[in-house]
Amino acid sequence: MEKTITMKNKTPQRKDGQTNQVPLTAAAARKDVHRVLIVEDHPIMRSGLVQLISHEKDLVVCGQFEDAGAAFGSIEKIKPDIAIVDLSLRASSGLELIKSIKSAYPKLMMLVLSMYDEALYAERVLRAGASGYVMKQEATDKVLVALRKVLAGGIYLSDRMSSKFMHQLVGGVKSTPGGSLIERLSDRELEVFGLIGEGRGTRQIADQLHLSVKTVESHRAHIKEKLNLRSATELVHRAIQMKQE
Repeated sequence: MEKTITMKNKTPQRKDGQTNQVPLTAAAARKDVHRVLIVEDHPIMRSGLVQLISHEKDLVVCGQFEDAGAAFGSIEKIKPDIAIVDLSLRASSGLELIKSIKSAYPKLMMLVLSMYDEALYAERVLRAGASGYVMKQEATDKVLVALRKVLAGGIYLSDRMSSKFMHQLVGGVKSTPGGSLIERLSDRELEVFGLIGEGRGTRQIADQLHLSVKTVESHRAHIKEKLNLRSATELVHRAIQMKQE
């Protein structure tokens, strides 16, 4: 069964009794240095982000976590200026974390860094409270560009998505019938749907999202019902089509 993370205002500790808070340095204490919180459950990616940011004079990592609840609980103590959030986290959705942070800490800016297709998630991420979206396939310098743009009060999206939103805004373009059906999906269902479109099987999805096979099968059934699909084949075809739109 899928677990629900309870968000608590408490700084978490690792098994060795140490917190995941990065020690405060003289640079981090300066007002012209922005404090970055990283929430990413892949150790290699998390380490890479820390190294990337550590070379920047105006940025410093003040905390790094693989768990949504632990990250949320650290915010009041470490006081980040911006959070980098992955959408796929252990036992919780990154989107749910973004909503929780937005509700409790409305001034904290957030940037999503995800392997999932921006076309599927960008609009939903912005509505949840984040101010930018970067796909992990992008060059690392895009992360730094996005961080600084969001910190400056802007919105960061790829040129393709920015153009799409601008056309919709200027031309008054309405969502397609298929698009409106997609809006019926919950955040977790959309996550499963996106992975189906990438050719992942039920077991692969369960392993990646840290869910049981039964839970993934339940999500698949709900997706078929909400999108008016009659079979597993139609589900796969629609998921692939959505990825290509």
